[in-house]
Amino acid sequence: MSKKEKEIKETAVEAAETAAEAAETVEAEKKAKPKKNLKKFKFGSMSAVTIVLVIAVVIAANIVCGLLTQRYPMKLDLTPDSRHEISEQSIEVLENIDKDVEVIVTSTEDYFSMIGTGYENMFYQYYGVVVECPYDIIPEILDKYSVYAEAGKGSIDVNYVDITKNPDVVTELNQIYNGEITEGGIVVRCGDRVKFITPEEVSGMIAPSQNSTQTNIVMTFTGESTLTSAIKAVTDANPVKAALVSSMNGGGVFDQIHSVVGGSLMNYMSKNGYDCVEIDIGTDALNPEDYDVIVVAAPSVDFTPDIITKLSDFLYNDGKYEKDLIYIQNANATQLPNISEFLAEWKIQIEPTFVFDEGTNMVQAGITSLGQMVSAPNVKIADAEIAGTPANASLPIIAPYIRPITVLSKNNETIVKEIIKTSDTAAAFEGEEQVGEKGAFNVVVKARKETSDGLKKSGSNVLVIGSPFMFDNSVISSTNTYNNASILLSVINETTGKEASAVIPEKVFDQYTLSLTQGSARLILVVVVVIIPLLIGIAGLCVLLWRKNK
Repeated sequence: MSKKEKEIKETAVEAAETAAEAAETVEAEKKAKPKKNLKKFKFGSMSAVTIVLVIAVVIAANIVCGLLTQRYPMKLDLTPDSRHEISEQSIEVLENIDKDVEVIVTSTEDYFSMIGTGYENMFYQYYGVVVECPYDIIPEILDKYSVYAEAGKGSIDVNYVDITKNPDVVTELNQIYNGEITEGGIVVRCGDRVKFITPEEVSGMIAPSQNSTQTNIVMTFTGESTLTSAIKAVTDANPVKAALVSSMNGGGVFDQIHSVVGGSLMNYMSKNGYDCVEIDIGTDALNPEDYDVIVVAAPSVDFTPDIITKLSDFLYNDGKYEKDLIYIQNANATQLPNISEFLAEWKIQIEPTFVFDEGTNMVQAGITSLGQMVSAPNVKIADAEIAGTPANASLPIIAPYIRPITVLSKNNETIVKEIIKTSDTAAAFEGEEQVGEKGAFNVVVKARKETSDGLKKSGSNVLVIGSPFMFDNSVISSTNTYNNASILLSVINETTGKEASAVIPEKVFDQYTLSLTQGSARLILVVVVVIIPLLIGIAGLCVLLWRKNK
């Protein structure tokens, strides 16, 4: 074979081998392609399954969280005033309930939003200001009451009833309630004990604060105190029974100004677990079995000798004592000789002067019953064992129009405690003329007479208060402004032997606005418009490059 033929043959063999290799490559690529597609299919399927599983987990988590939220208060309150939370005092009461309590709201649940909107429109119409009246906080709090009560041995069941469509409910309640159940109120019931929060009291749960003006109206919420007190009242096995002297032989006992003092005090006592009624001191019998404490709130007329004897017999209680009297002096009436003689038997004398103080010891306060601002002395606790210690010592205790109290003697027969006094810079005035020297004057005093049966001592108390407007509704309700509510409640509880109950502070619904500086606004703009989109873009580019290289 020639050299040329040999070269041709070799070239042909190489070409054949190259063609075979190419064919093999093509075949390999054909075989590999389905695998690649299969891999892509598998990857896509796994992604879809993962997405479905994630969605399923999210849905399941939402269902579980929804169920848990119904059973437990899992809302996070981020408001500065913690308006959606209930106080530790209420939680303690709820967790210690050992009875089943039924709360019946005599309206539909949207009733609260309706009255809130109504008041907001009213404020805007009359004053031209936007005011928040969040009455929907009431059903929120009732829901939480039910939850917290589950921690104890009892329960609280809340129901909303349209009494116009369900009159049988009202008929049943009226059989055990001494009064009239009306629409828009709240019934709190435990067995045969019923407390009815009237529609007026419900609407009064949210009201302007004492510091409000026509251009800046700040609303406060006092409903928690009312609701908790009602629950405590119907579950209290041994409530203290208090009787307010509202009339005498069918006639009036108070002047127009002081007529609200007794009502304000009894309303306050009722909210804190006392069973309160009104009596005619002349015609009603003061049976010790019926009452534990008699309240004589700022009378403008003197009692007859027979009535004085009736009061003395009540306190003596056939030698058993264990009865109490709360007497509040009228700011105007100075000539009440029979009452004065009765108090003197308890070593107490109310002076015909008024007490004023100097400078920083005087507080400007709006008194509802007077319809004006007054300058009131800032008084001090003299006996902390009786008055207790206020949670916020910076808040004043005010006593407008003080009639000072003199202790005649302190002997073994009558134990007299000086509970609240003015500062040492106070002075007594008769008209515009100062009487005597400056010094500390008694504002609240308690006298006690005791008897003993072997080792057991029992006694009756007469609590005398020289300032009627210490119990003004505007002062008592302003728990974030004055210490009157907590201190006076401690004094009354100690006097009557009632289990101590804490005052639940009011909630103040301040209006908050978000204001940004120019620098803060610029920073937010850069973060939202530049940085966040840039980070998302970089992340997306990285994922794209990773997939391409893979």
